[in-house]
This record gives sequence, C-alpha cells and structure tokens, in this order.
Amino acid sequence: MGELIRRTLSEVLSRGEIHDPDLNRMSITVSEVRVTPDLRIATAFVLPLGGKDKEEALQALARNKGEIRHAITKQMSVKHSPDIRFMLDDTFDRMDETNRLFASEAVRRDLASDDDAGED
Repeated sequence: MGELIRRTLSEVLSRGEIHDPDLNRMSITVSEVRVTPDLRIATAFVLPLGGKDKEEALQALARNKGEIRHAITKQMSVKHSPDIRFMLDDTFDRMDETNRLFASEAVRRDLASDDDAGED
C-alpha cells in the first residue's frame, strides 16, 4: 500500500494536479511512504529538488493535504485512503554525515588498526 501511495503521490505532484501555485512550482521527490498496520495513517517522506526550501515545501504539502488525499483516493480507486502526513527525508543528510565520519582521521586510523589486527 505504501509503494502504491508513493507512486500515486509522485504522479499527482509531478503533473501539478493540486491547485496551489507555490506547490506546483516546486519539484518534490517522494522517497518513501510508510503506512501504519491499520492503514489509517500514511507518512510520506519528501524532499524538494536540490534540498532547498524544505520548510516551505512541507508547509505547502500540509496546507493542501485534503486535496492531495482526495486526488490520491480518486486515482487509486480505493474506498478509504489513509490520513497523509509529510516529513522531510533526511536520508541524504545522514549519508553525508556518515561519509564525513568515515573520512575523519580518527576513524581511518581505527579501521587501519582493525585491518592490522586481522592479519595476525
């Protein structure tokens, strides 16, 4: 269900079906949708293209939540759709932080000492 909502939400946003000029001028990526086991709540993880105007994108999505939910329900042809909540996708930020940590001298030194210990 989450993947179906993700694809449908992506299509709705990319086609500009929501009547909000602020939202339609943004290119928003929907990376994942997690649905609760009872299918009542769907959390969509989103990120504007380039990572700019994150808060503005979240506000625009929240402001148009009802229209977005209606468009998704109509396109998916389901009787009930979950309440949609939007959260920023911080996956890329976490990956950057992980890469920064691996590049640090202390971590490289620890990894090198682990390699030396494994050769004994």
